This record gives sequence, structure tokens and C-alpha cells, in this order.
Amino acid sequence: MDISEIIHQRRAVRLYKKDIPDDSEITKMLEAARWAPSGLNNQPWRFLVIKDSLQKNGLAEFTKYSDTIKSAAALIVVCMDVTDSYNRDKDLMAIGACIQNMLLMGHSLGLATCWLGEILNRKEDAGKYLNLDKDLEFLAVIAVGYSAVDTQSLDALRKPLESLMLKNSDVFKEEF
Repeated sequence: MDISEIIHQRRAVRLYKKDIPDDSEITKMLEAARWAPSGLNNQPWRFLVIKDSLQKNGLAEFTKYSDTIKSAAALIVVCMDVTDSYNRDKDLMAIGACIQNMLLMGHSLGLATCWLGEILNRKEDAGKYLNLDKDLEFLAVIAVGYSAVDTQSLDALRKPLESLMLKNSDVFKEEF
């Protein structure tokens, strides 16, 4: 699969089979994440992999998407190490790139993923539950596993590129 196919085919999956990915696949996702760009190459991201059912179930209490967390074979908690942060906005963008690398690598390996952001509504509680160090800011949970649903029929949900372009854009100026 080339990168264009991976980008176009990847979908957020919220229901997973019981099959468990190999640790090597999770490691490949984390390796892809660590190669994301970051300002000053500060690499402010930190990861916690959770496969234990009791711990997953406990973390599920902090989001309305608890079924997604419970059905995933593994979770990757993404945090920002504030001691390595030099500019919050730039670091948050870098962590977004890090997460996107993870999602794309997971898809290329045949894994299904879901970037869970709603849990941020209770990020302090979730961080305390996980006993995170005070220098780690809880930012996201990535659910990982094998999809139990068909995701091929979602293409129609994407907005056309033209509707996303600003009027002064040079790229599509003639078409507006």
C-alpha cells in the first residue's frame, strides 16, 4: 500500500475483535510516532501502553466512549512532558503529528485505531487514575485492535476539497 492509499483508507474504528495485535506491531506504531516532527526537536510526547482489562475498564469510566476503550485490544495513552515543552501550541501540533503517524502506521499493519479525544473532558481525573507524574499532561487515548466493522463505505462523508479552500488561495483561484 502506498502512502496515499493508507491516508485515504484509514478510518476511526470503535468496535474491535478479540484478537490481540503482536507487541511488535504496537512497537512499530510507537516508532512511527517518535519520528514525527517537533519544534526544536524536543519530542515532548510520552506513551503508556495498556493491555490489562481491569486498567482499561477503569480508564473507560472517564469517557462516554467506554465501549470503544473496553473492546480495544490495547490502548496507547499519549501525554506531553511539560518539562520538555518550549511552546504549548507548537508542542500540541507536534503531538498531533505524532498521533497521526501512529494511526497511519497502524493502518498499514492491518490494525484498526481510534483517536479518542472526548476523554480530555476528564483528563485530570484520568491522569490521576493512571498515576501519571505531575510533569505529564494527559492528551489522548488511541484504541488499537482489529476492526469488527466494515469501514469501506465512509468515503461520502468527506467534504470536497473546494469547500475547504479559502477564496484567496492560489492553488484553486481559477476555479472559484
